[in-house]
Amino acid sequence: MDVSEPASISTGIAARYATAMFDLAEEEGALAALESDVAALEAALAESADLRDVITSPIYGREASGAAMGKVAEAMGLSTITGNTLRLMAQKRRLFVLPAMLRALREMIAEHKGEVTADVVSAKALTKAQAEKLAATLKASVGRDVKLNATVDESLIGGLVVKVGSRMIDTSIKAKLNALQNTMKEVG
Repeated sequence: MDVSEPASISTGIAARYATAMFDLAEEEGALAALESDVAALEAALAESADLRDVITSPIYGREASGAAMGKVAEAMGLSTITGNTLRLMAQKRRLFVLPAMLRALREMIAEHKGEVTADVVSAKALTKAQAEKLAATLKASVGRDVKLNATVDESLIGGLVVKVGSRMIDTSIKAKLNALQNTMKEVG
């Protein structure tokens, strides 16, 4: 059996739900609401261990999961499309793909808006001016609007690691020290 099979199955399921939601929202002119729902659900998943438990635990039955997701959608004020999709996913026992579906939706919305997301890891939090300058530089390089997804990793010591699509630029001091260490091993 191929080890990657379960991951590709999950990705395929997530992509189908994301495509259906995106198409419905586009037909109804509700892409802005969908984008807001995606951001709200991503934040809720990051903050709530209970919500992560509901979407991953096999202990909860279809009815309990559906009711819970309905209450979550109601409490968060999510759009009808998102609420109905969450209930359907619970009914079909597909809530485990929710994080992947949200990522796929974010990518579809960004593509529709002509944006690209850059994952930026820095040793210290970027100031607003630094983030704007980096976004402008990346826009000139990529040719599209760039939305930054910035995180902090103090182990980098200094510099940045920027990933846009399949391209990665690593200017971190940690990477330079590792390269120097490898060079010294080769010489000695």
